[in-house]
Amino acid sequence: MKESLFANLPSPMEKEIIEPLVRHQGLVIERILSKGHASPEGFWYDQEKNEFVLVVQGRAGIRFKDPESVVILEPGDYLIIPARSEHRVEWTASDVETIWLAVHY
Repeated sequence: MKESLFANLPSPMEKEIIEPLVRHQGLVIERILSKGHASPEGFWYDQEKNEFVLVVQGRAGIRFKDPESVVILEPGDYLIIPARSEHRVEWTASDVETIWLAVHY
């Protein structure tokens, strides 16, 4: 069945939206939609699985706790976040939807 990452973009987008696209034997692929969203103050993701994340559209900043750094992602940029690597979404573009493709493995 044909689908599109660009279909059904809600407007306005009150909160970040995470939509599972595929779940299979421990693998999860998600579409994430953001527009001016960030992780709550003081919140850090600390995931049990590795994550591959690709920005398809928009822009975002990912902050890592240790070592302290911020990675800026533009369309086409991807990042591999190792399991147990504490990180947060520092910011996403407010002028355009940021569409992410995330693969948890």
